[in-house]
Amino acid sequence: MAPNVSDSDRAAGTVWQRAKGRPQDTINDQNNNDACQSGSSSNHCDQGASVPPSPFRARIRWPDLFAQLFVHGGFLIGLYYLVTFQAKFYTYLWTLGLVWATGIGITAGAHRLWSHKSYKARWPLRLLLMFLFTICGQRDAYTWAHDHRVHHKYSETDADPHNAKRGFFFAHVGWVFLTPHPEVVAKRQAIDMSDLEADPIVMLQRRYYLPLFALLVIGLPVLVPWYWWGEQLAVAFWVCFTFRFTTTLNIAFFVNSVAHMFGNKPYDRSISPVENLAVAIAAMGEGWHNYHHVFPWDYKTSELGSYLFNVTTGFIDCFARLGWAYDRKSVPPEVVARRAAKCGDGTRFLSDEYAHQDAVWGYGDQDIPKEDVDAIVRTQC
Repeated sequence: MAPNVSDSDRAAGTVWQRAKGRPQDTINDQNNNDACQSGSSSNHCDQGASVPPSPFRARIRWPDLFAQLFVHGGFLIGLYYLVTFQAKFYTYLWTLGLVWATGIGITAGAHRLWSHKSYKARWPLRLLLMFLFTICGQRDAYTWAHDHRVHHKYSETDADPHNAKRGFFFAHVGWVFLTPHPEVVAKRQAIDMSDLEADPIVMLQRRYYLPLFALLVIGLPVLVPWYWWGEQLAVAFWVCFTFRFTTTLNIAFFVNSVAHMFGNKPYDRSISPVENLAVAIAAMGEGWHNYHHVFPWDYKTSELGSYLFNVTTGFIDCFARLGWAYDRKSVPPEVVARRAAKCGDGTRFLSDEYAHQDAVWGYGDQDIPKEDVDAIVRTQC
């Protein structure tokens, strides 16, 4: 789901920074702008105003666009086979099972484990999650987690890979086949990825992703029904690959688009992410997005205690009982209450005058307030 960081992207970021005449972090530039607006005059301000950067215009990455057109066209073909009952009964079950299982690979693996470090997993569980995540075909886990950390750290800015302020279509799928904004390229380099670089399972999958894609994203889903219950090869391809692949892809994309636009904001009314029940059901607990952006280190990604609308939390808790998942991080109720009372839209009825403000990408981000880190350590299990 996250585009690779290519050499051309890095070069674009470098050119952009040089053109603007400032370092990658734009804080100093903001301070200078504030000084100019307050009436102070200096040569620095005059120089900055005289050489504005060229406006960024995204270009189409044609191979990525053609890939999206192919899989979405293939989705329609697969849907035709399904609604006309040309697929065998076991093919329906197999496809549904793959959508669910590979979704867990995204939610419990790439998202809550590798992107946010909201819990820890022993190697058998990490291996299982990597296997399931690879089948879904949404790039390698390192790249997925990298861009997701950037998304949280710089949400709804030019540095956000799928900035919802650029419109529904861009946030949903346009970002996949358009060149990233130079700020995205620059900010990728500011995110600490040393934890994933030290994980041999993550780096092995990244190194061998292309053959793994052919084997697990296309080969396994298509050949199993063809071999075991005699499904037609064409039906198996269009249903178990393109239909299944595109379904999972768009469910994940709904988190980037729908869950940033349509819903309420009980925990922070000033940010774009919202609470959306439909997305939570489809994405197995990932639709409680206002909460998640405020508390990205919570392994539950929501305040809800029920597994009904948060299947992924149930999955993690199940493996915690087996000892494969541990150090599950959650947010103490008093911290949630402070934030909701201070910043929420009133849909969660609480009252308190304190709240933390810093945006963070997950557990381990140096901007998490110390008192919150202490509370997390006390409550992890």
